[in-house]
Formats: sequence, C-alpha cells, structure tokens
Amino acid sequence: MAASAAALLSPFAFANPWVVEGRTVGISGGDTITVVDDSKTQHKIRIAAIDAPEKGQAFGEQSKQSLSGLVFQKRVEARCHKQDRYGFEVCVVYVNRRDVGLEQIRQGMAWHYKEYQHEQPTQERLVYRDEEDAAKAARRGLWKDAKPVPPWEWRKPSG
Repeated sequence: MAASAAALLSPFAFANPWVVEGRTVGISGGDTITVVDDSKTQHKIRIAAIDAPEKGQAFGEQSKQSLSGLVFQKRVEARCHKQDRYGFEVCVVYVNRRDVGLEQIRQGMAWHYKEYQHEQPTQERLVYRDEEDAAKAARRGLWKDAKPVPPWEWRKPSG
C-alpha cells in the first residue's frame, strides 16, 4: 500500500524521478531557470508542462520577469522526470509548495504545453487546462492579444 500511495503522489510515477533543491540564480526565459544546489552544482531546469513566449516574441520579457518574481534568489524544490535533448532537467518546480509552472499559466505568462501533457498525472493535467482556460477567458497576460502565437509555432522556420 505504501508503495502505491507514493506512486500516486509522485508527479511522474511512470518515470524514474529525482529532486533538485537549491537557490534559483538565473532566469533564461519564462520557463527556464538555473538552480544551484547545496553542493554548489548548477542545474539548468526547464519547467515541465509549460511553454513560455520566447525572447523577441510578444510577452517574452513579461513572462521572464513574471518567473523571476516567483523564483529568483528563492529556494526551490524541482521534481524532475527527464532530461530534454539539450541536457536541461525537466521538472515541476515549487517555491513553498506553490507550483511555479501553474502560476505562470494562471498569470497568462505561459501556455500549457499540450504536446507533453501525457507526461502529467491526470489531475495535474486537468488543473493546468482549467487554469489556462480561465486566464484566456480573463484575457490575462499573453491572452490580451487577439491571436497569441504559441512559442512552438513562433519557433518554426518560415518559408
């Protein structure tokens, strides 16, 4: 029973998760941070299940500033489940038990990255979806634009 209960509480029960705890020392965008752990090891972390506007894209700087306000120089707990193709650890990040990625969605500073929603537990996926819908309905952040361009579309080469 204890093992199955632990699996239910793990954000990515099917994976081989690990935890990074430390202080946020850098913000690269609205979904990417640098954390230094207690052994002084630097971790580049992509926040799981969100995609934020890119630098140079509408709301890119606002998204970065929003994330900075949530995590910069704060102690975070990052529950990681994989490394991406660039070597970043992909993690759900918490400050005082507050899900930072979900907060970025709530504020209209990131999209719920549906291409990777299959990696989320069902309940978390539904909350992210609902919060994105609420931000959209309230026209918060990037949803102020009539037709905001998701970063995965903006990154595609034109032509």
